[in-house]
Amino acid sequence: MPFARLATATTPTCHIGLGLAAVGRPGYINLGRDHDLGENRSVETLRARTHELLEAAYAQGVRYFDVARSYGRSEEFLADWLGGRPDIDDVVVGSKWGYTYTADWRTDAEAHEVKDHSVATYERQRAETAELLDDRLDLYQIHSLTPDSPALTDKELHAKLAEAAAQGLSIGFSTSGPAQADAIRAALAVTVEGEPLFRTVQSTYNVLETSAAPALAEAHDAGLTVIVKEGMANGRLADPHAPDALKAIAAETTLGCDAVALALILRQPWAGVVLSGAATAGQLASNLHAAVVDLDDDQLSRLAALAEDPRAYWERRGQLPWH
Repeated sequence: MPFARLATATTPTCHIGLGLAAVGRPGYINLGRDHDLGENRSVETLRARTHELLEAAYAQGVRYFDVARSYGRSEEFLADWLGGRPDIDDVVVGSKWGYTYTADWRTDAEAHEVKDHSVATYERQRAETAELLDDRLDLYQIHSLTPDSPALTDKELHAKLAEAAAQGLSIGFSTSGPAQADAIRAALAVTVEGEPLFRTVQSTYNVLETSAAPALAEAHDAGLTVIVKEGMANGRLADPHAPDALKAIAAETTLGCDAVALALILRQPWAGVVLSGAATAGQLASNLHAAVVDLDDDQLSRLAALAEDPRAYWERRGQLPWH
């Protein structure tokens, strides 16, 4: 299990990972993106920015990097960086399949990604990922499982994934939507020849969306590594968009709203890796301060009061524009 590498790491930031969704393509739904990236979003500009982030993250103790086939050229950018750093052998690399990037490097595309959890898509994207990351890939995840996904019941797909696992690849899944807990529990029941198929789960959990917590605790207890994504709620928990209560607590800690928001996740006993989705080196440095934030009971209570109904949360997320 590749995440065993993190168990021996001693840096405070080793359980914070870097996700490249925000920098692997010119358009995404994060708030403040125009300010973060500016107007020049050419392939080479974002390649250089991604490499800068990866270098800074590694230097500061980050050891998990997360990409996906649908994150534009994220796999390519990561592969380029790894190729230039043959001395690095202690990182864990995860990617995802199930969405195809369709925006053609445009921010105004009608559709930025298309979801398909079929065997044909898996085989095509697995080959595409292998061409770029080859033996540097540790974890391959089904992208955004929902309770109605055919990937939960497709025995042929399960057999293909089990075959990849037998060859040394860890198999996981990510979730999205208001029924994340249902998807997690359904995935935990998937077995091949009596053995659980999945070794990791990546889900949205943050100050505003906490509904998956009980199911994530169950997944952790079942032996899965839990990866938390969207800890910043696509920018809703960062200055200047953060709720007043979060801003107040951040002022009390003398750190940023982002560090407080991520610190809340890090203290969950089931959280194995918490992803930073930083788009700038400054954001990354601020995110990494989460490892030293100490929240008292009163602050935790005030943060808990910010949780939204999951249906309302996901409806608002669905309305965020692609910038």
